[in-house]
Amino acid sequence: MNFFLVLNGKKLKQYFIILIAAIFAAGIIYSESENIAVFSNVSNDEPAAIYSVDTENKVIALTFDISWGENRPDPIIDILKEKDVKATFFLSSPWTRDNPEIVKDIVDSGFEIGSHGHKHKNYSTFSDEEIRKQIQTAHRILTEDTGTVPNLIRMPNGDFDKRVLNIANDLNYKVIQWDTDSRDWMNPGVDHIINRVVSNAHPGDIVLLHASDSCKQTHLALPSIIDQLREDGYKFVTVSELINQTSVDKKEVKDQ
Repeated sequence: MNFFLVLNGKKLKQYFIILIAAIFAAGIIYSESENIAVFSNVSNDEPAAIYSVDTENKVIALTFDISWGENRPDPIIDILKEKDVKATFFLSSPWTRDNPEIVKDIVDSGFEIGSHGHKHKNYSTFSDEEIRKQIQTAHRILTEDTGTVPNLIRMPNGDFDKRVLNIANDLNYKVIQWDTDSRDWMNPGVDHIINRVVSNAHPGDIVLLHASDSCKQTHLALPSIIDQLREDGYKFVTVSELINQTSVDKKEVKDQ
């Protein structure tokens, strides 16, 4: 009788361990499926950043962030005008206020203006009140100094969370990211910048470039980028024109 009880006790212990392991595994699978859903199935009712546009048309948007310096923008503007290329410039408001002549050239040349915020810091670290203040301050300055009313914003450093997305949406802004990062901000070499953009370009793509003085090779790479993409059949449009093509690829950030 004692042997019988001990034997069954061991079996029960084994069964209990197996049961716990199965429950644990199921929990992991469920958790992972929830995480995947957060990134891949974005509700149309929830604000989300725009990375690209889903289209079969060979259209592409070149975007340029500017937050400081006065030496790099002019060569880039001249190349775009010479080659008759549409583009979108995301301007920080302090830079806009300090460089009225360059801003006037961008506007007069017909390029699209987007906001690059006010302080060049990660907005996800700010309180809700401060996020709203930063966006509104930039909006006021850009509206006054460019004569346009921007409704596109690229957050400094591309940093945002759900709070930033919701507040930007409340202020009638679309948050614009990118699908192709030229990495020109790393100054990796002209050929590297060209190859990275051209090899990754696709219909509906938003390309991240910079016109700040810290990016010393962008203006040297730009002519070849434009020529090669044109040879491949691409048409250059503004971000707003790109969005109007069809449905956009939105990706929702998951707060940590």
